[in-house]
Amino acid sequence: MKRPKLRKASKRVSCAKRYKIQKKVREHNRKLRKEAKKKGLKKRVKKDPGVPNSAPFKEEVLREAEQRRLQIEEEKERIRQIKKEERAQKRKKEKEDAVKQAEPSAKKARTDTKANGAEKRSAPNKNSKQHLCTELNKVIDASDVVIEVLDARDPLGCRCPQLEEAILLKGGNKKLLLVLTKIDLVPKENVEKWMECFQREFPVVAFKASTQIRSKTVKARRRKIVASNEVLDKSKGAVCFGSECLAELLTAYAAKTQNESTLKVGIVGFPNVGKSSLINCLKGMMACHVGAAKGTTKNMQEVHISKAVKLLDSPGVVASPSNPAASKTLRSLQVEEGQESVLEAVNTLLKQCDKMQIMLQYNIPDFRNSLEFLTLLAKKRGFLQKGSVPDTEQAANTFLTDWTGAKLSYHCKVPSNYSLPVYVTDEVVSEMQSGWDLDKVTAGNKETLKGVKFPSLSSSMIFGCRGPTAGLLNVSSIPEEQPSVEPEEQDNSEDDEPEQTEELDETEEHEKPQKRVKDKPRKVHFQSAPVDISLSTVHTDDAYDFNTDFK
Repeated sequence: MKRPKLRKASKRVSCAKRYKIQKKVREHNRKLRKEAKKKGLKKRVKKDPGVPNSAPFKEEVLREAEQRRLQIEEEKERIRQIKKEERAQKRKKEKEDAVKQAEPSAKKARTDTKANGAEKRSAPNKNSKQHLCTELNKVIDASDVVIEVLDARDPLGCRCPQLEEAILLKGGNKKLLLVLTKIDLVPKENVEKWMECFQREFPVVAFKASTQIRSKTVKARRRKIVASNEVLDKSKGAVCFGSECLAELLTAYAAKTQNESTLKVGIVGFPNVGKSSLINCLKGMMACHVGAAKGTTKNMQEVHISKAVKLLDSPGVVASPSNPAASKTLRSLQVEEGQESVLEAVNTLLKQCDKMQIMLQYNIPDFRNSLEFLTLLAKKRGFLQKGSVPDTEQAANTFLTDWTGAKLSYHCKVPSNYSLPVYVTDEVVSEMQSGWDLDKVTAGNKETLKGVKFPSLSSSMIFGCRGPTAGLLNVSSIPEEQPSVEPEEQDNSEDDEPEQTEELDETEEHEKPQKRVKDKPRKVHFQSAPVDISLSTVHTDDAYDFNTDFK
């Protein structure tokens, strides 16, 4: 009988019933053993006593037995691998036969002609630096207005001098506009200082993107639910600030130009600064794919905002290898490309911050190095492997996602000795600011700063600014990577040096003490020597000679 309010019936039984079942089981097993003993089916296997201690050559016998056992295991493993390869080849052949049978005759003829004479064109690698630079140059050439998106947490580090100089040298009345994104992660005072600093060069628009942009179908479904329940989503992530000001600014400029064609606006910047999110907010729906990983956008993409304005999404600017380590970690794709490990990237970022602020931000105790920090963070977040071992790699990926994504609050101070770049002259400033309604830009920025909820200055971490980040726009400017010397080759080269260079005379040591270099600890290399364990090679002092005849 099922008990009320329970999914399963109880398995508890009375003690008398349990003891009765156990007694019946014992009797049944006893009966089976008795019948097997009568029939002679079950015979107890004799236990191997092994080699007695008093037997001579016990060690040699055991060694031979172990060697035979290893040989048998190796033979079994070899046969197993051969069978595995045969099965794989058989499956591959069956799959190829099935594909050939399913293909039509015309397609088979085309594939045969290609295999005989025609050369197959390899598809371009979308992750290569050459492809990214080509797509970025396409966007710059095709756009009338170029918007450089800057992360408000490090706006000076997000600026690329090579990109801005290339835009100014293109000619054709191209305009350059700066947009500060992710302003909700930076204190208000810091945002105002950076805007005042950049407004001396180009027009600046403050912007905060929405994190809840949906596709067209999901948006229509959401509108029906809101209309039925009469409840609006006014959460912090759903609200977008600065989109109306930017859209009106572009529409007004398009009307002033009086061109028959639509105004093409290129969105450029380093990875993870919010280019695709900016386009989605201006469009009002999910038009471009957005992701926390760097380099989500690979090709140029056109998005129509209105009849007069068209936006061009571009891949991120490739950072030059000559940049400092912190700039390369935040701006480039080295971790995704495998050029840098996540542990090295975390170590680089920790050096640019105050340890006390990191401890307060992640609520962890004091740490000595980056590995200890990741261990404490993994324990704090519950990133554990089998055996309760902290998963430092997952903790490192989480840490990097916080820094490159729109989650962690940190800011850079405006440098006191900041001066205009060389390529920004008074003529360039007047030309870039002409044609824009600067009063409308100022009023829109004030409304944006009034509506956004900023973090306090004490809760935001201070990050060391390294200045503008150099970028690559041409494939020819990419330096060739020199093959690094492996440590084994270095050790071999050191071992090949004659011993005379390592040993110094006592007189030379007294005469030139300043040139004496501390000897590096040398590695000890062990070489395995083959050991013959046959009985013929064994010689012991107390070996017994069976040929001796005692009478």
